[in-house]
Amino acid sequence: MNWLLSIHWTLVASLWYFGNGVLHDVFVLINHKGKYDRNLLRLLMDGHVLMLSGAVVFVCYLMMLNKIQCGGLIGIIVSGFMIVYCLMIFPFLKSFVTMGISLLLIIVSIKAMKNFPDIYNIMQNYR
Repeated sequence: MNWLLSIHWTLVASLWYFGNGVLHDVFVLINHKGKYDRNLLRLLMDGHVLMLSGAVVFVCYLMMLNKIQCGGLIGIIVSGFMIVYCLMIFPFLKSFVTMGISLLLIIVSIKAMKNFPDIYNIMQNYR
């Protein structure tokens, strides 16, 4: 049962966000007809938001592997904003899987933050 709330879900979320961002941009570029304009830029920015979120969550995964609490906090922030992003685009795209993965990432990050040592207590040994 430990795998259910494992920090490895952070890696899954990272790959999901980044992969969706790449796929989004590829399909936007394939389907775009005409010159570079504001509409194309807006569509490409959606993909880049996903790719950036995936890259940041990957860094959170590396931090969680090293038991650094800030990785959990940053993971909560990114996944919270991803849920807001999904709610904003919900009338156009029902992103249930992304919202579910983001919610799971919040739960995993909270669990990790409770189990990892507090950085303040660690630094007290070096005074």
